[in-house]
Amino acid sequence: MTETEELLQRISRYIDQQKEVYSLPDFDISVENEPSSPMLPDISTDSTLAAITTLSDLETYCSTLDILRTDLTDTKMVFGKGNPNADLMVIGEAPGAEEDKQGEPFVGRSGQLLTKILESINFSRDDIYIANILKHRPPDNRNPLPAERQRSLPYLLKQIELINPKLILCLGKVPTETLLETKSSLKDLRGRFHPFLDKYEVLLTYHPAYLLRDPNKKRDTWEDVQLLRKRYDELGCKP
Repeated sequence: MTETEELLQRISRYIDQQKEVYSLPDFDISVENEPSSPMLPDISTDSTLAAITTLSDLETYCSTLDILRTDLTDTKMVFGKGNPNADLMVIGEAPGAEEDKQGEPFVGRSGQLLTKILESINFSRDDIYIANILKHRPPDNRNPLPAERQRSLPYLLKQIELINPKLILCLGKVPTETLLETKSSLKDLRGRFHPFLDKYEVLLTYHPAYLLRDPNKKRDTWEDVQLLRKRYDELGCKP
């Protein structure tokens, strides 16, 4: 399956889910003659999103969208942080209380652990780009709801497109299920890279917040990030 075909399928599923939530009319996104260009076809329900070409413009646009909010009021948007030209992108699930306060991802206790994990394989946070599935904090730090994840996904996919990393590290169950569209356990998916949109390689490991609750999984995470570092170097990633 080509990148364009997979994007078409994902957008089609997204529109179907949105129709259920918002009673949207039917859209026909079938393609008889697939365009040769690998760029996202102009079939998005959000023409403004499709036209955005910079991260700063995407961040500004996302800050105006109520669709990206959860049912927790007065939250600060947590867009992402790091090197906009990074070859490695790290994706978590949602901002927590400290992230909401500071407007940056992974700055609480789990963020401190993430920094140590990255440093153990010779990465600084300035080398990579960090984002979440959701851009606003859910109430009581609960897991993002399926509808919230689907509403946020097109904007995260655009963020990935603009950064264009070679590797993506998913932290925990939520980003893994969302990007790879799987219900398989992390235990079954760990230890190897998974293709994503025929362009990126995705590796999975445990979320730092989970490691704080179950330190026994730190050895598994150490094995995962060593694999990540090895692949990063093999691909000649920078910095």
